[in-house]
Amino acid sequence: MSRNLTAYRVMATIVGVLLVVLCLVGVPLANFDGSPMWGVFDSTPAWVTTGSDLNNLGEVITTYLGVAHGWLYMIFLFSAFALSRRAGWDLPFTLVTLACGTIPVLSFWAEHRATQRVRAEHPELA
Repeated sequence: MSRNLTAYRVMATIVGVLLVVLCLVGVPLANFDGSPMWGVFDSTPAWVTTGSDLNNLGEVITTYLGVAHGWLYMIFLFSAFALSRRAGWDLPFTLVTLACGTIPVLSFWAEHRATQRVRAEHPELA
């Protein structure tokens, strides 16, 4: 189970960092130009100019990190689910842990919580 925990922790950290950069850097730089966004918001804050270097950087971040995050999130889901089965987690704890990988910053809390639980329930890993 030690390998499952390590794989989960590595993937949770990678996915968490990518999600923070994607949501807190890439999306604002790519979309906060004062125009409507995703057909949901009538307008966004006008922080960057369309076509500027910062706007282009935001586009690159959202395009490439968005795809990378999506693929890596699938690996995260697999590693978290494998750990949940090996550690004997109940369904609610498993689902919350999996869902937290989609929320910036909260994923780090979920990883810490899951690691604490595994180490408490399986002292041979501590």
